[in-house]
Amino acid sequence: MPLRRPIIASLLTLGVSLVPAPAFAGGFYLQEQSPLETGRALSGGAAAADDPSTVYFNPAAMTALPGTQMSMGGVLLSVTARQNNIGSSRSIPGRVSEAAVGGSSGGNPFASLIAVPSLYATSAVTDRLWLGLAVTASFGLKLDYDADFFGRYDSLHTDLKTYNVQPSAAFKLTDSLSIGGGVDVQYVKVTLTNALPNLSPLAADGLARVKGDDLSVGWNAGLFYDGGDTRVGLHYRSGMDHRIEGHSTLSGLQGPLAAVNGTSDATAPLHLPDIATVSIMHRLTPRARAMLTARWYNWSVFKDIAITSGTGTSVKEVRYRDSYSVSVGGEYDVSPAFTLRAGAMFDRTPTNPQYLTTRVPDGDRAWLSGGATWNMSPSLALNLSYAHNFIETVTILRPDHFYSGAAAVTATTRSRASGNADQLAASLTARF
Repeated sequence: MPLRRPIIASLLTLGVSLVPAPAFAGGFYLQEQSPLETGRALSGGAAAADDPSTVYFNPAAMTALPGTQMSMGGVLLSVTARQNNIGSSRSIPGRVSEAAVGGSSGGNPFASLIAVPSLYATSAVTDRLWLGLAVTASFGLKLDYDADFFGRYDSLHTDLKTYNVQPSAAFKLTDSLSIGGGVDVQYVKVTLTNALPNLSPLAADGLARVKGDDLSVGWNAGLFYDGGDTRVGLHYRSGMDHRIEGHSTLSGLQGPLAAVNGTSDATAPLHLPDIATVSIMHRLTPRARAMLTARWYNWSVFKDIAITSGTGTSVKEVRYRDSYSVSVGGEYDVSPAFTLRAGAMFDRTPTNPQYLTTRVPDGDRAWLSGGATWNMSPSLALNLSYAHNFIETVTILRPDHFYSGAAAVTATTRSRASGNADQLAASLTARF
């Protein structure tokens, strides 16, 4: 069966190479890690130091939080994505002409509400030492297109989840300067599917399904300067190197391709980016504060995916680019019990325009957000926030190559993709 090795290699490349499927902007990094920060478009970042979520954004800033504090909550995302077919097609082995790929627009692939939960705790052990814990879901994406989606050879189902546990510590070097850091223990789990073209465009599609997971460890560290009216924070989060292990299942292939139907083991590396953050908070008046944060994401580490299976190693290029985000915000204390905040952010996508995919309805993103904190008592606060994300409309031109030799098929997805997102966030902070 001379077709078996190249066919399996090609199919595994198609499936496993899409394990790190991105979401809207910022790659598949979920910035929505703090309901309070959402209200100021993450402009507080590494310097605000007014909520236990600072464990995630800069553990060094825990030294500004007295006593023991806990915060629990989450962000609900409502994402709308639309795909418009602008001439998708597929080749036919042995023919010069191509066949049009029809089907529906796939519907809105995102669930009506997507939850991003978080849990934080900090405690002053001594007047110099603080300990903290963050439990987050810092990377993820889930979407489902209808089975007759015109881009089905590119993607149908994506479910990528991460769970990150970060124990941290901070130490006051002086009354104004602190250092801190933490260990990131991260679990990732992925399930992906996409349709497979049979040699005849009249035949029903096959299906590729890929599942895998991994547990890896990274680290993060920061500096925090508190000058009274001005606070400055620097934070670095290391990249994470996963080795995803799982299996690929192929079904529904007909004719000479039927020999590869079945399940085989597969592995693929997944490199998550380093993230560097610089934040400034300045007190304008006793009641008003202004904030500015810039972040850099080392997404260029994600150049390609090398998939190793029983048939050897296949490589698929993605060529991500380094990206950045810049946010500005402000707060005003209406009273000791009530604070209002607002912010705006620009978030540049790391995806390369030449490699866009319907699994990645991605584009540059702009945030507008607002929120409030109600201090219900000296020991309990309620944070509420809302943000709207304006997402750039992009054109997808995605050729995916299947099989090889005389059986080679190229399916080219041509789509105009657009969308937007709304965020509704809430958390409770308890102080002891």
